[in-house]
Amino acid sequence: MKNQIIDKGHPKWERRKARVASIFDPRFTRPAMGRSIAMLNPRTMVRNPVMFVTEIGAFMTTAVWIMDRVQDRGAWTYTLAVALILWLTVLCANFAEALAEARGQAQSDTLKRTRRATPARRISADREEPVSSEALIEGDIVRVAAGELIPGDGEIIEGAASVDESAITGESAPVLREAGGDRSGVTGGTRVLSDEIIIRITAAAGDSFLDRMIALVEGAVRQKTPNELALTVTLAGLTLAFLMVAGALWPMGRYFGVDLPIPTLIALLVCLIPTTIGALLAAIGLAGMDRALAANVLAKSGKAVELAGDIDTLLLDKTGTITMGNRQATQFLPMPGVSPERLARAAVWASLGDLTPEGQSIVALGRETLGAAAPRETSEARVLAFSAQTRMSGLTLPDGHAFRKGAPDAIQAHVQAQGGPLPAALAAVVAGIACQGGTPIVVAEDHVVLGVVGLADVLKPGIQDRFARLRAMGLRVVMVTGDNPLTAEAIAKQAGVDDFIAEAKPEDKLAYIRREQRAGRLIAMMGDGTNDAPALAQADIGVAMNSGTQAAKEAGNMVDLDSDPTKLIEVIEIGKQLLMTRGALTTFSIANDVAKYFAIIPAMFMLAIPSLSTLNIMGLATPQSAILSALIFNAVIIPLLIPIAIKGVRYRPMGAGAILRRNLLIYGLGGILAPFGGIKLIDLGLHWLGAV
Repeated sequence: MKNQIIDKGHPKWERRKARVASIFDPRFTRPAMGRSIAMLNPRTMVRNPVMFVTEIGAFMTTAVWIMDRVQDRGAWTYTLAVALILWLTVLCANFAEALAEARGQAQSDTLKRTRRATPARRISADREEPVSSEALIEGDIVRVAAGELIPGDGEIIEGAASVDESAITGESAPVLREAGGDRSGVTGGTRVLSDEIIIRITAAAGDSFLDRMIALVEGAVRQKTPNELALTVTLAGLTLAFLMVAGALWPMGRYFGVDLPIPTLIALLVCLIPTTIGALLAAIGLAGMDRALAANVLAKSGKAVELAGDIDTLLLDKTGTITMGNRQATQFLPMPGVSPERLARAAVWASLGDLTPEGQSIVALGRETLGAAAPRETSEARVLAFSAQTRMSGLTLPDGHAFRKGAPDAIQAHVQAQGGPLPAALAAVVAGIACQGGTPIVVAEDHVVLGVVGLADVLKPGIQDRFARLRAMGLRVVMVTGDNPLTAEAIAKQAGVDDFIAEAKPEDKLAYIRREQRAGRLIAMMGDGTNDAPALAQADIGVAMNSGTQAAKEAGNMVDLDSDPTKLIEVIEIGKQLLMTRGALTTFSIANDVAKYFAIIPAMFMLAIPSLSTLNIMGLATPQSAILSALIFNAVIIPLLIPIAIKGVRYRPMGAGAILRRNLLIYGLGGILAPFGGIKLIDLGLHWLGAV
């Protein structure tokens, strides 16, 4: 046991001290103290039945003390001590909630500094006019160039640009935002670093994403979650039951010839009702939303954070979520009799006019293969742009040489239409790439098929480890993709997901979620596109990427500011941590009542019923000392548990049964034993001071 003692200079001690200091930072504690007093307003306190009853008890005890003092009755010092301790209990409870609010307010102030009026260039009737961002309304079109701030939330309708989103996400690395895809959404207050974009404003001033985030952080629209409401009702029921018990003790005392003072009955009531969890309940909920925002996830309600702790199945879109999003050219596979250099050269020619990331990756791979011999751009060539109808693109040189690349069936039809032959090996090569999870792009020169370029979906770094963590939490991970079943199966195996849905349309995602929900499962969905919006809205937890479309962000009940698909792991851990913290502190609150029975009941009836002295197992000095010691412990334990309420119980992946056993062992047994020691120490202190 000796080597387990942590010296005050030890790094563990310093880290522990830093964690506590970060919670009781003066920036938070000073405003929280003032707010604690303001919250004594009964109209505010009535929202918390347990603490409202405690406040009424404090008022009544104070009134009794005033009467005792006026009439100069000898018991007024004891009554004053009880009244002061009751007021301390109420203030400690208010302080816990106010401290959690202050931490959220600090985040809100940071966001408010980000929000400011900026100049904008509004486009109307083919002309530009300078306006303030505060004058913009939904539907306005604005132009934003490099170096300028984006004046409001919107979607890019023309162009592409590198955007600095560090003011919102905290990440210094710029991100690409472009029109026509699932990364067209931009947020007001972020800065364009390169190029120029045209944006359609999707939210008027005062109703922007940042404004709503500020309102949520400040708790202005926070609603109690179902779990929190149920626990509040339970606590109110327990309070009512103990109120009836305390009320019945006065006539019982009269029957036994014991005159029970009102302060003593109130002290008994406050010690027996679940004041600990009642005091910390609001702080736990507020801190849960703050922790989600600290992870750069905006939860639109506390319910969303809480539900995350009970999720059974997670649906992830493949492109941009599990994979990097843009497929990259990884290999050239020539047909028999064709050299790799000829295929690479033709592929580069066919891709020079293709500005998509996939096309540019083919050019990059070709130049890496050919070096200085790689073809270069020429203004005299005719470019065939890709279209959904032809499903191919390419380039025709001035000398008539035509280079084409595209989907296998499209190129085959093109070559056959010109009378060219199809190599016998083509089908096997195409199938081989698809089976490995890649995308085959066939390349032809004039009417000859030269070979295939393999495009591969690149998995996001560390994605397999993340999915392993999700499985350890008991979640099923399902990949959703529009790819064919062969490609989908290959990517699913590489990523390590449990199941996949191939060739998925928006209706398929929606049907899958509804089917799982009918089976009693809770579903989380992550997506970034407009086609994901129905599924995001239907899912129990819909997490939209901040980089995605406005429709996706509106449909989800969470927004990931980092656009990191694996962020849901942190969200789920926060949700589970929230539930575990509530359960742990509720267990502790109910368990520590046991010691109070052995302190107060003997103190109240020992004179009338001497045999009750056997219950005074702590050997408390006097009846007054026993009651005051129990009350003081009841008040002091609240601020001692504030760090747990705000930081949360440490989460470890384990089953519900294991969590219950752990809570009962640590917080149940600890909740029984801690008050025995605490009350006895306080009693010794009071006796040593001669206070009782």
